[in-house]
Amino acid sequence: MTQQIPFAAERHLDWLALTDALAAGHDLPPAKVEDVFLYQGDNTLLNRSAWIAGLGVLVKAATVFPGNPAKGKPMVGGAVNLISDDDGSLTAILDFALVTKWKTAGDSLLAARHLARPDSRNILIVGAGTVGRSLLAAYGAAFPDAQFTVWNRSPKGAEAFVADYPQVRLAQDLESAVRAADIVTCATMSTDPIIKGDWLQPGQHIDLIGAYRPDMREADDTAIKRARVFVDNRHTTMAHIGELKAPLDAGVIPSDHVKADYYDLSSFRRHDPDEITLFKNGGGAHLDLMTADYILRAVTDAAD
Repeated sequence: MTQQIPFAAERHLDWLALTDALAAGHDLPPAKVEDVFLYQGDNTLLNRSAWIAGLGVLVKAATVFPGNPAKGKPMVGGAVNLISDDDGSLTAILDFALVTKWKTAGDSLLAARHLARPDSRNILIVGAGTVGRSLLAAYGAAFPDAQFTVWNRSPKGAEAFVADYPQVRLAQDLESAVRAADIVTCATMSTDPIIKGDWLQPGQHIDLIGAYRPDMREADDTAIKRARVFVDNRHTTMAHIGELKAPLDAGVIPSDHVKADYYDLSSFRRHDPDEITLFKNGGGAHLDLMTADYILRAVTDAAD
């Protein structure tokens, strides 16, 4: 019988347990992943599919319509189907926003748990949208003593964020906020880099989430060059997302500047406290699959 899992199921979920599930998913045989991107103007359709032997099959169709918020509609939509690896039957239909929220923030949190200094106390969220709000919850679970600051290109967006979460400080100036942060987590729709490498400080961890197309970037070449760079999956990031594709194509960095992906999680570690680490969150259907499997198990366990 196919289970229907609504967004309300998130009350059964735990951010640290999710990151443990993502780590365990990468101990399984490498995922077979295929993405198809279709564009019409500023709008994007991402058809993402993944198959992990022993875990299952997932098909996710995601739409990104940047003009929707001005019409009072969600920017991102779609559907998530979880399919049995045993007989091909439809195991569950999961709320798209639930899987996307937990996959996206959990992806970044797994890297931060390995790369950010454990004593990080000042976390800057760049981007006050839906993802920024989930980052507050996710990073708060792993760094419970941290103070959060938010910066947004639109001051009204940042003010609304702080109104909803009064414990978060409002940053007026991005450069100053970046310089003061231990962790910078960035989730914007920027096509021009807004995080400048000259601003980065020893010991920082930079988490880049927003860019998902070849023409999108959140950090400049200097930032990429100064940092030890890690990705969630080489296949879904290096040749597809401007953050890395642009400096690689221009010869700014060699391919081995990217140190590891999650299939080599043991390499996600600092060599010294002062180095700058940078993680590019590229997403990918294999992570949706691992997340959906975790959600299904958490919901099933809660029902027992």
